Amino acid sequence: MSNEKTEGLIIRLADFSESSKVITWFTRDFGKTASLAKGAKRLKSSFEAAIDLLATCRIVFIRKSSGGLDLLTEAQLVNRFRPYPGSLSNLYVGYYIAELLDALTEEYDPHPELYDAAYAAIQHLQEQDDFRKALIKFELTILEEIGQLPQFEYCAGCGQELGQLESYLYDASNGGLYCRYCEQQRHGNVRVSRGTISVLQKLSDENTLLSQRLNLSLQQQREIRQLLSTTMSHILGRRPKMAPYLQL
Repeated sequence: MSNEKTEGLIIRLADFSESSKVITWFTRDFGKTASLAKGAKRLKSSFEAAIDLLATCRIVFIRKSSGGLDLLTEAQLVNRFRPYPGSLSNLYVGYYIAELLDALTEEYDPHPELYDAAYAAIQHLQEQDDFRKALIKFELTILEEIGQLPQFEYCAGCGQELGQLESYLYDASNGGLYCRYCEQQRHGNVRVSRGTISVLQKLSDENTLLSQRLNLSLQQQREIRQLLSTTMSHILGRRPKMAPYLQL
């Protein structure tokens, strides 16, 4: 056993006993971890101020070598998630981010870039009432980090450049778009315009300033939401629980 220190985001909470909780974290240095917080449910618990869904904390835990639960020993609150005032949508988006982090990452598989993207998205949900671009950037980041980002430049069927079409057929099961020749022999359930693909490519770029300047039309927002929702559902084998609450 060893003592570990890191910063983490709480992505799931579960009761363990009358006085304790199991906390699932997404941490910057260790990826997803699950730790037992003894006495966390007591009124005068030392963790009382820190244990809250989507809270960011600096933590110390004892890592168990046997594969059991880690033991949380310290949790210092850095940020308590409070969505933008009056925005129920931002609250649901925060829960959706937590759901994806829990479902799409593995224990002790660190992704510091993904942690930074999640933290930035949570901060945005607290400070701005429009969640759309922040959510899209987070989704594109998590897909890239787990090796499931769709291919937007080459045909998923023949591997050739897509060519300049007005719209493309997207197939989540094959991870990309089809050129005009391949789409006649393939199956897909999402039609995406060329302008939307251009937006997705720009949002995938690490240039934050560039992505902040982008303006998304309502059609582009709908196409992107359909594409990403279809992709997440395919990877998970089910529709994300919070997906119905992501209203445009």
